[in-house]
Amino acid sequence: MGVRGAYESSDALIARFLALHPKTIDLSLGRIQRLLGQLGNPERRLPPVIHVAGTNGKGSTIAFMRAILESAGLAVHVYTSPHLVRFHERIRLGKFGGGRYVSEERLVEAFRRCEAVNAGEPITVFEITTAAALLIFSEEPADVLLLEVGLGGRFDATNVIDRPAAAVVTPIGHDHAEYLGTTLKAIAGEKAGIFKRGCPAVIAPQDYLEADQALRDAAERIGAAPLFVGQQDFSVHEEGGRLVYQDEKGLLDLPRPKLIGRHQFTNAGTAIAALRAAGFEQFEAQAFEAGLTRAEWPGRLQRLNRGRLPEIAPQGCEIWLDGGHNPDGGRVLAAAMADQSERSDAPLVLIAGMLGTKDSGAFFKNFSGLAREVIAVPISGQIAARPAEEVASIAAGVGLTTSTAASVESALASLHNYVWDRPPRVLICGSLYLAGEVLAANGTLPE
Repeated sequence: MGVRGAYESSDALIARFLALHPKTIDLSLGRIQRLLGQLGNPERRLPPVIHVAGTNGKGSTIAFMRAILESAGLAVHVYTSPHLVRFHERIRLGKFGGGRYVSEERLVEAFRRCEAVNAGEPITVFEITTAAALLIFSEEPADVLLLEVGLGGRFDATNVIDRPAAAVVTPIGHDHAEYLGTTLKAIAGEKAGIFKRGCPAVIAPQDYLEADQALRDAAERIGAAPLFVGQQDFSVHEEGGRLVYQDEKGLLDLPRPKLIGRHQFTNAGTAIAALRAAGFEQFEAQAFEAGLTRAEWPGRLQRLNRGRLPEIAPQGCEIWLDGGHNPDGGRVLAAAMADQSERSDAPLVLIAGMLGTKDSGAFFKNFSGLAREVIAVPISGQIAARPAEEVASIAAGVGLTTSTAASVESALASLHNYVWDRPPRVLICGSLYLAGEVLAANGTLPE
């Protein structure tokens, strides 16, 4: 490969990768399998892999698994997407005492190696960057790799692992219909593509019977074993403010998960089931307890207590941030905000920006009768983002009071003009891209 300058940033290399394939998303395994073969098949030299697919809850489930594993003294590699602020968030390298994001130098070196071997052949950005991540993971020692699917499962670039220690599917809902299908059965079938014969399959408790049955059928057809199915082989519920988990190996009485929302009990239980299915069952109860109370997952019902944005809002105002963007994501967010209202009543205001590819009406419908107002904002730098006026019109169409603002900052500033009997509770939501923009503006970057 010719010299292109004394130093190229990872951002510059990613920009160049965009020219290698005309489609941003083109689900296929052929291109990445070719590249990995040319790299010497790094996917075959990884620590035990726990592969995670699903519509909602993937990241939170991985966050719980990482926290539990690290609390038990293990080094944990983690691959997630998308990132919120910097690409480096996608690749966390395990080390004793806690992982770290990949360095710029290591990332650039891996990108250059992949680019040189690829030699200009068509490949998507996600495929070539996933190949780079697997290359890095294969060369850095760790006890386990937590690998999140990018989109779908069957033809996702991460689905090059022949024998995962466990394959996990979190709750299935409607999203990415243009790639995965319009029915829950079709979507579940794509997600179940990560199941492998003879390897444990962990199916989280599902919100829809159609999805649950499709996942069970796929696991049995593929011959994934043993099969762990929520509420059949493991159960998780809240009791007295604590999490109670039970499977054939016994019962765990654990603290409430640190991550906010009732849905996090399901995600935490799925994480425990996945670790046990993958063979990580020797941990003492303290590891599970510490993991549940230490788990961090930025941009998902994250309360912003410090930074620039709380200083803009009225005094006493609560500010919450979540990247949820599909109908089921909206449902769990609305439930979490309703729970917060029961603890301390305050008028709920949504500051929302959404992409045109999302079912915005179904998302906002969850907040009918709960949110006092929706302030619609644009999302910077996203061609697919809906204009704020369009977002406001959609929210108004499901009966919500709406207005628009030029930015999240101006939306927060506008709250000073309202007259309420108590400071409002604000939920900034609708897009992970907006969540990343907010964290950058607030000066509280993911660590």
